[in-house]
Amino acid sequence: MTKRRRSISSAVKAKIAIAAVKEEKTVRELATQYQVHSTQIHTWKKKLLDGAAELFERGYVSNREQEFKKREAEFFEEIGRSKMELEWLKKKAAQFE
Repeated sequence: MTKRRRSISSAVKAKIAIAAVKEEKTVRELATQYQVHSTQIHTWKKKLLDGAAELFERGYVSNREQEFKKREAEFFEEIGRSKMELEWLKKKAAQFE
């Protein structure tokens, strides 16, 4: 019987990485507290620090804006499909006239 890997949510990873950046506790203490390997905490901390610079470079895009863009793309895709179906139906209707 195999042991399932524990998955850690991105929110918990962020919380641990922020705690590591604050340095109120050592990485070893955090690793013990959250039951993760200290190397993993160092990796998350590095990702957090590297990603923070990108946030300010390209600007903040809210979740609402991302959702809007996603829905807009879906609508355009649906419009394209509908146009193709309409053209196909026009061709078929012309055959029966």
